[in-house]
Amino acid sequence: MKNFLRINTWLGWGMFAVAFFTYAFTVEPTASFWDCGEFIACSYKLQVPHPPGAPIFLILGRLFSLLAGSDHSQVAYWVNMVSVLASAGTILFMFWTLTLLGRKVIGKTAATVSASEAIGIFGAGLVGALLYTFSDSFWFSAVETEVYALSSFLIALVFWAMLRWELIEEEAAANRWLILVAYLTGISIGIHLVNLVILPALTLVYYHRKKQNPSFLQSIGAVLVGVLLVGLINGGMLSGLGALAFATDRLLVNSFGFPFHSGVVVWLLLVFGALGYGVYFAQQRKRPVLSTALLSVLFILIGYGSYTSIVIRSNFHTPINENNPSDLINYLHYLNRDQYGSRSLLYGPQFTARVTDFKRGKPQYKTEGTRYQIYDYEPAYIWEKDQQSFLPRMGSQLPGHADLYAASLGLVKDPTDPSRYQKPTFFQNLQYMFSRQMGFMYMRYFLWNFVGRESDQLWADWYPRLGKSVALPESIRTNKGHDNFYYLPLMLGLMGFFTQFTKGDKDWLVIAVAFLMTGLALVFFLNAPPVEPRERDYIYAGSFYFFALWAGLGVLTLQNLVQKITKHQVLAGSLAGALALGVPVLMGAKSWDNHDRSHRYTAVDFARNLLSSCAPNAILFTGGDNDTFPLWYVQEVEGFRKDVRVCCLSLLGTEWYIQQMKEPADGSEPLPISLAMDNFRTGINDQIIFSENPNVKEGIDLTEYLKLVRENNPAIQAETSLGTINVLPSRVFSLKLDRDTIQKSGVVAKGMEPLFTEDRMTWDFGTNDIIKDRLIQLDIIAQNQFKRPVYFASTLSSANYLGLKEFMQIEGYAYRLMPFKVAGATDGFVNTELMYDKMMHKMAWRGMNNPDVYHDDTIRGIPVVSARLAFYRLSTQLIQEGKLDTAKAALHRCLEVMPDQAIPYDQISASFIGPLISVGEKQKALEMAQTMMKRCDENLNYYFSSNGDAEDIRVNLFQMNRIVQQLREAKLETLAQNYETTFERQYQKFERRFVEAE
Repeated sequence: MKNFLRINTWLGWGMFAVAFFTYAFTVEPTASFWDCGEFIACSYKLQVPHPPGAPIFLILGRLFSLLAGSDHSQVAYWVNMVSVLASAGTILFMFWTLTLLGRKVIGKTAATVSASEAIGIFGAGLVGALLYTFSDSFWFSAVETEVYALSSFLIALVFWAMLRWELIEEEAAANRWLILVAYLTGISIGIHLVNLVILPALTLVYYHRKKQNPSFLQSIGAVLVGVLLVGLINGGMLSGLGALAFATDRLLVNSFGFPFHSGVVVWLLLVFGALGYGVYFAQQRKRPVLSTALLSVLFILIGYGSYTSIVIRSNFHTPINENNPSDLINYLHYLNRDQYGSRSLLYGPQFTARVTDFKRGKPQYKTEGTRYQIYDYEPAYIWEKDQQSFLPRMGSQLPGHADLYAASLGLVKDPTDPSRYQKPTFFQNLQYMFSRQMGFMYMRYFLWNFVGRESDQLWADWYPRLGKSVALPESIRTNKGHDNFYYLPLMLGLMGFFTQFTKGDKDWLVIAVAFLMTGLALVFFLNAPPVEPRERDYIYAGSFYFFALWAGLGVLTLQNLVQKITKHQVLAGSLAGALALGVPVLMGAKSWDNHDRSHRYTAVDFARNLLSSCAPNAILFTGGDNDTFPLWYVQEVEGFRKDVRVCCLSLLGTEWYIQQMKEPADGSEPLPISLAMDNFRTGINDQIIFSENPNVKEGIDLTEYLKLVRENNPAIQAETSLGTINVLPSRVFSLKLDRDTIQKSGVVAKGMEPLFTEDRMTWDFGTNDIIKDRLIQLDIIAQNQFKRPVYFASTLSSANYLGLKEFMQIEGYAYRLMPFKVAGATDGFVNTELMYDKMMHKMAWRGMNNPDVYHDDTIRGIPVVSARLAFYRLSTQLIQEGKLDTAKAALHRCLEVMPDQAIPYDQISASFIGPLISVGEKQKALEMAQTMMKRCDENLNYYFSSNGDAEDIRVNLFQMNRIVQQLREAKLETLAQNYETTFERQYQKFERRFVEAE
């Protein structure tokens, strides 16, 4: 066909435009939850995000952030546009890849393809590209600041470039394309390491061109070479070269008196010198294969060189500087992701294993003066031999995971040791891998994209599920995340799969390898624990990309089928393309509402509301990603409330973060931490074991105890199997207060003075061990002496409040530590005047009252629960104080900004019935009760009939029971009895399913 290549080019850019405008119209205008706030803040100021970092992504984000000009509120939008543009670019190269594959399937070149064949090929490109455009997981990452959109772009570009290389006959020109592929691979390392897993597919393309008519076994050998390349680049080139550089540096510094980092210079000279000489030697001897290979290694290293920006920026001590990779020691920890630990892949302990002994592991180094010094050794744990296994798929030792493993496979307690479960067999490990890891945590995601999704609730099933014919409740039918694609994308993909396979196309194996490496092989390598904090489908978007290629090729299969009926080739191609085009159109129409984030500001408003809960110059303890990263964004980018020092407890157990907290940050003073670096280095005071001493059973002074910890005083030390360690000798702490200074500071609000009668705080910490982050919390509290307000986010787990809840005053979304306690206030107490002002006048919930705005499961979690819980605590306290009109206004405000039509009532809303009745809103209360009871009854009927999640069942039962209790307390006995009958009917089902089973 004469104009094939020109049409191919323009159609590709047309697909780019469709994808670009789709994502541009649905992109979130500001920061989202999870890593997005961190990435935007780090892009804007070129800071250091969590390991292993994404320097290329950050540099691009920085460039795009400049488009915001002086309007800092627009920075997030423009950094989000990196993902929009990259995702559209992915679709561009996907289209060109599909048309290239389509030509190979029919065995024609661009010049020899007929008009009817061209229609089928272009139809394949259009359908496959559009199908992936509207796929669930890819669209999710395309409209927020995350590395996965840019990662997908590099996968698409590299795969296309490799296929394009295959068509080039001139050897010199072809080799330049190989070097380009190598450079892009190096660049991709600066975005996400998952891009490396397509190397086995690329080596297969290379082998197929170099080897005519290879056997299947020979092709598998080429794949294994690619797997080896992945290991060499990931383990040898990335971390291996760094480890060798550190060993050299240590030798030069300690033995010959060289300055620090001399070893890095030596290794750079050696590596690049050797590669340079190798290239010169290869070219002189006319060995193009060797020359190309060495140049490829060189260009991978050049791409990998983007990581130098991480080290450079870390040395500027940016406010966000995770792991502080400013020197060689920390840089290696950063690259190796040491803070996340590791999981056994081929052989190791199971979750039932216990440590029997330990020995010295790797030495831990620090810089002291002009030398590297060993300060400790990593413990190398020795596990029970009979509790280890090949392929230990159930190996997590984290709290709660044992019960989850046991529940998934029906494991029972060990009769010889009832404190643990029986050891899983090798075949039970395989069963867990196939059913849970590959089934629930991969195949479910795969079917979300190509069959449909039940809802956007956490752990939702794919839909429609075969053999699951139970009618859906209204809560799922009306959920924006409820999508049904009627199996059409899956059928197209299977048609393309079999078309390639039956034609004997060598590229079938290439795509199959890429599909498996980015999917099931990744599942095997990650060896996921029994539960994750969020759905992880975005990790496997590359796998869905390659299946979408097959779905595009399915158009050619459909064309052949239609052609047998019509006998008219052009008409057959047109009909096949038109029919298949309906599939992505269906997907786009069904999925638009649950991917449109164009009017969503929830993450930013949540962060602002949390900071607005704090007094000036406060210290705020937060927990994980979703109550920390949005705060980093609004402080670092929008400059909001930078006086508040955010202290993330999930990081406060690391030495680098503690040291950063001891230093001033942009806008806030350092935290008062008395412990020195040698008191909290990795391995030092990681866990202080509770070991009660009868001599101090009644309590110990916190300040004195911390002084003993600083001194490593034998008075609080004990000998254990791990050596000499510090212990906690009492469960009761006390802290002497400077009453005069505190009274003058105004910490104690008017009306609260009568509660401040003691000159010492005394509280029960409990018998828990002190892990490092809580040790630092205690140190901050002791040294601060109420000079700065100390707040705890309401999202923290109970242990993070240190047993101090009776000393905490609720102020919006946070608890403020006070120098007095309200006995019995086990969940804090409310200063209604202060909290009413904050909740009614200093907080915002933009778009949360709009039913057209998409509020996903994450939003219905922390931000909604925090707001509704705060309004509930405020209104109930106002009712107790007899301020009914004020309580009514607070309840109305809550229902106004988060109505059921936009954000359905939840377990917190179930507690609003009583307060509404108390303030004279009986009709509204009864309407809420009826709505929630009907909804819960429908949900439970569905969950019990479809083997639903136990936690979902418990939540719905809790709501029903809570409504019944409140109606009974309000003396509405008849209605309470009617609803109780419904509750009892459902609870009996619960007992039969769970209680009796246990």
